[in-house]
Amino acid sequence: MLFAPLAAIASGDTLRLDNANIDPHDAISIQRGARVFINYCLNCHAASAMRYNRLMDLGLSEQQIKENLLFTADKVGDPMTISASRKDQRQWFGVEPPDLSVIARARSTDWLYTYLRTFYRDEKRPTGWNNLAFPNVGMPHALWQLQGSQVLKIESEEHEGHKVEHRKLVLEHPGSLSTLEYDKLVRDLVNFLSYMGEPEKTKRSQIGIVVLFFLLLLLVPAWLLKREYWKDVH
Repeated sequence: MLFAPLAAIASGDTLRLDNANIDPHDAISIQRGARVFINYCLNCHAASAMRYNRLMDLGLSEQQIKENLLFTADKVGDPMTISASRKDQRQWFGVEPPDLSVIARARSTDWLYTYLRTFYRDEKRPTGWNNLAFPNVGMPHALWQLQGSQVLKIESEEHEGHKVEHRKLVLEHPGSLSTLEYDKLVRDLVNFLSYMGEPEKTKRSQIGIVVLFFLLLLLVPAWLLKREYWKDVH
């Protein structure tokens, strides 16, 4: 009975997530991702837990942030918010677009990478777009001019007496970027979303390595001290 739900999930038509293969130590990739996020995502989605000045930890100067990335705020220390109110967004879109501060921690980087690459045209949807990772999504494809327009193709085949359907996306109208270039852009964007959800992760990892090395060194005098204390007992 415990394993029955797992069997039901395994038998369903689930989407295999692609590996985002992000690098939290690649500051240049995160910088590029921040540029994509601010230019394409910050129009509707806020990131209120992230401040622009945190980008200085990635090697950007305050002047570079002001000249290239500061479009929706007045000061570098301001959070990444949007001008539209929640009430207006609910009226315009029917639902308030979520804050993306911790979206990578909530959804995982592989899910985001797959989601941003699996939009396809669907005239039945109000926005004209649908998504394999998020069926009937309410969000339009904000990056369609870069990726192009994909269509869903469903192929059927017989397998052991059962009809099996295979879904795949076909690029119908190319965008301004090639497939490899677009995948790289999405990877940079996901890298930034991951960094935004936990900016201190890399620093904590480095501190953890130093602490473990210190404890390893401390093990030697601790063992020698223990042996000295217990030598008369044995």
